[in-house]
Amino acid sequence: MEKVTGIGGIFFKAADAKSLREWYRDHLGVPIDESYGAATFEWRERDTPDNVGMTVWSTFPATTTYFDPTRAPFMINYRVDDLDAMLEQLRQAGATVDEKVDDNDYGRFGWATDPEGNRFELWQAPKK
Repeated sequence: MEKVTGIGGIFFKAADAKSLREWYRDHLGVPIDESYGAATFEWRERDTPDNVGMTVWSTFPATTTYFDPTRAPFMINYRVDDLDAMLEQLRQAGATVDEKVDDNDYGRFGWATDPEGNRFELWQAPKK
């Protein structure tokens, strides 16, 4: 069985995404990189400490369509080792799986929806 290996990111909608990011930066010390409006928290894998992992934290405008078709104000990105296997496993279980898969320099991304209608993102980190 394919399993989630960690949290790759936490994304949520905000009425004023920029101001809210700044509030988190100023009051909680969240290290916002203004070049892309998010924070990246780096960590090391327990079994392979030479591998650096990351978790992204980001606000999105309340009007974003990135979380569609869900109406939820958040989306969680889960890390997986084999995106294709996970997407197929979800399809076999009857989950709603987006046919789109995005391959880019940051890795491979896919999307599905849980039984309560919450869209989530799956991320397979790029191979080193």
